[in-house]
Amino acid sequence: MTRLEIFLLSLLLPITVHAADLTGRIVSIADGDTVTLLDQSNQQHKIRLKGIDAPEAHQPFGQKSKANLGAIVFNKDVIAECGKSDKYKRQICKVIIGSIDANLQQVKAGMAWHYKKYANEQSPKDREDYEIAEFNAKLRRLGLWSESNPVPPWEWRK
Repeated sequence: MTRLEIFLLSLLLPITVHAADLTGRIVSIADGDTVTLLDQSNQQHKIRLKGIDAPEAHQPFGQKSKANLGAIVFNKDVIAECGKSDKYKRQICKVIIGSIDANLQQVKAGMAWHYKKYANEQSPKDREDYEIAEFNAKLRRLGLWSESNPVPPWEWRK
């Protein structure tokens, strides 16, 4: 590659990296790990929170998890750092309000599991933060960890 080609490519890289970010207001909470973001052009985006799995609606803590996520993000302006979509065409994102990672807050409150099956898709820092948050929530018996034997949603769905 020539220097000019490398320079031009370097100009495009930041655009590619930031193209996956969405900004807008959270207008709907489906459950403890799924929200709808309305962007500035009034387009809705279904977002599945990256790195976590929350109880299903009919599972113990399902409604509490949804309510907790709503208290964190509903009707708030956020940045969603997205990287891929799932089979339901939801974007998989880390949702940020100011400097707060909403996904991590769900784990810290004991309202979601750190979804270790997909931990390799997280940054090393996020992976460590989520693991520590889950460990502390278990230790303090917060939220779903107050149950004697909470069933992870990936097992509940089977």
